[in-house]
Amino acid sequence: MSKAVAERVSEDFRRLYGTGPEGVWAAPGRVNLIGEHTDYNDGFVMPFALPHTAVAAVSRRTDGVLRLHSGDVEGGPVELAVPELAPGSDHGWTAYPAGVVWALREAGHEITGADVHLSSTVPAGAGLSSSAALEVVVALALNDLFALGLGGLRLARLCRRAENVYVGAPTGIMDQTAAACCAEGHAMFLDTRDLTRRQLPFDLAAEGMRLLVVDTRVKHAHSDGEYGNRRAGCERGAALLGVDTLRDIPYDDLEALLARLGGEEEVRRLVRHVVTENHRVETVAALLESGATRAIGPVLVEGHASLRDDFRVSCPELDLVVDTAVQAGALGARMTGGGFGGSAIVLIEAADADTVTKAVVEAFAAAGFATPRVFTAVPSPGAHRLA
Repeated sequence: MSKAVAERVSEDFRRLYGTGPEGVWAAPGRVNLIGEHTDYNDGFVMPFALPHTAVAAVSRRTDGVLRLHSGDVEGGPVELAVPELAPGSDHGWTAYPAGVVWALREAGHEITGADVHLSSTVPAGAGLSSSAALEVVVALALNDLFALGLGGLRLARLCRRAENVYVGAPTGIMDQTAAACCAEGHAMFLDTRDLTRRQLPFDLAAEGMRLLVVDTRVKHAHSDGEYGNRRAGCERGAALLGVDTLRDIPYDDLEALLARLGGEEEVRRLVRHVVTENHRVETVAALLESGATRAIGPVLVEGHASLRDDFRVSCPELDLVVDTAVQAGALGARMTGGGFGGSAIVLIEAADADTVTKAVVEAFAAAGFATPRVFTAVPSPGAHRLA
């Protein structure tokens, strides 16, 4: 499959630019098993990579020109002048790859231009990190072509800078690190403070289980005000409690510290979610390491309730997925990603896949919602060269 994808994208590149690319690379979307809105609070997350990828065919240029094309967007290549790239100058899809070039140059790396053709199977707006996949695949390609010698974590940091500063989306480090560093057949426990990580076995098929992703088709936009408001509220909570970040609040001290917030009810809810969510990530890690995979189901449901009631980033479609799936026999379910739409994940016995999927699709129809897209998530490799 990867060979066929590389050949197809290479041929598209040749039609666009008149010659073949110097190489083809892929970077995956991701599902976050547990650990939502913790990454920008220096907390814990547990993503794994999807088989859905952004693929880039790329060649170097030496004339300071960056040409960008996506097979998923109408129109011909967009031509940009590399020396003129600046934050806030682009609000379209090209801001993500152009931001990577800007971030690499800001870090002192001489990028003299490139021709880029992109194609992605990561659903956009579904909470599966399509933007990070675009960033990481371009960063990896340029790293290889310009012999920059940067490792996965360094590339992830630069891609995060591109998204935070160039695009203007206040996201954490999880998505880029997942795209760059995840391992096939594993979920990655990532400490976003020091970026230490552990690969935890997560081979559901071998244990007779599946993890479904239910894309509600409700689109979200992370750069809008709601995401930024949550982040600012978390920073306010940390300041009121005298800690650098909410990561520094011990789970066992949570109730006593919440009492100190007085009338700050909104901040109290945000703090409670982040601290309890960090605890849930550690709980799931311990369960996976001990082989008790089925026992993570109730922890997923607890996480959804916290995102719905305390962080308030769910929506009726996501709540319907979780409630319906659990009632239909799922082991656990929760929204995944930043929220305000996007996707939910559902942990099931493999034998229950058709029953649970049917129940969710019928519930959406009864509620008058658009038909959701449902697929099985298989833990897959991080970014790599295809050809």
